[in-house]
Amino acid sequence: MKEQHLKTFVSGVSGYFEHFTAQPAEVHAPYIDDQPPRLLDYTAVIGISGGYQGCVYFTAGTPLLQELLARAGETGAADADSLADAAGEVANTISGNARGELGAGFTISVPSRLRGQPADFARPPSVPAFVIPISWQGHRSELVVCLR
Repeated sequence: MKEQHLKTFVSGVSGYFEHFTAQPAEVHAPYIDDQPPRLLDYTAVIGISGGYQGCVYFTAGTPLLQELLARAGETGAADADSLADAAGEVANTISGNARGELGAGFTISVPSRLRGQPADFARPPSVPAFVIPISWQGHRSELVVCLR
């Protein structure tokens, strides 16, 4: 993956939090992760096809997703489906915005929503995983980009 492609996703993370929460996220330096994936409470995976192959996924803990839902006007306790939907919205928005930069060859799927650490989850084989660590309002999350 080219450095410019990675910058597109870093900018997408910054833009998402700035636009939807009016409070910037701290986006830490991306790194290549060759270890098994470490998923947080909720994860949304976007499959990528076309001129690019792989996936993009956003993983976050419950407190971060609850805060995002509260800022979106959701009242009351968030159930598991709402939290998974919130993770899906983040992944879909960032991936959709990246499509604008990367072009029509960057085709995205509907998000697959995961809870916890499913035993059968694996990244695409032979595709580097670039982890973009995110801190927002004391909560951590990650956007992981696996593209070739």
